[in-house]
Amino acid sequence: MQITLLSILGLALLGTLHAQDSIPVQADFQQDKLTGRWYTIGLASNSNWFKEKRHLMKMCTTIISTTADGNLEVTSTYPKGDQCVTRNSLYTKTEQPGRFNYTSPRWGSKHNIHVVETNYNEYALVATQISKSTGSSTMVLLYNKCMADAA
Repeated sequence: MQITLLSILGLALLGTLHAQDSIPVQADFQQDKLTGRWYTIGLASNSNWFKEKRHLMKMCTTIISTTADGNLEVTSTYPKGDQCVTRNSLYTKTEQPGRFNYTSPRWGSKHNIHVVETNYNEYALVATQISKSTGSSTMVLLYNKCMADAA
């Protein structure tokens, strides 16, 4: 039940963010509590790429750890065809706790990442504003730590 409500919240947030210039960030964000293994259980985006590829997407596992200089190392593993693909990303911290930047080395896109809401041990709602030469989009991810509870 909680997962369904959070999925609805994520979709509503995406619609709201489309009309706003700013994305909220978790109050009193505690980065060390965000670390660990997370499962992507929801994804919404207003990008054309997402609309074309969403039927091919599968749930992925993401491991978040803190680097020595306070950034986030984000390692996501997802099924692609008959194999698993792992992608590593370094989210650079900003002056605002809960907000990070990332530049895709493959596509050159710039990502402005916000941890919108989390209780650190069950769910995290993360919104990303993506800018690239062809335009901009917003993506919202819903993570869950307790897969047994999500089934």
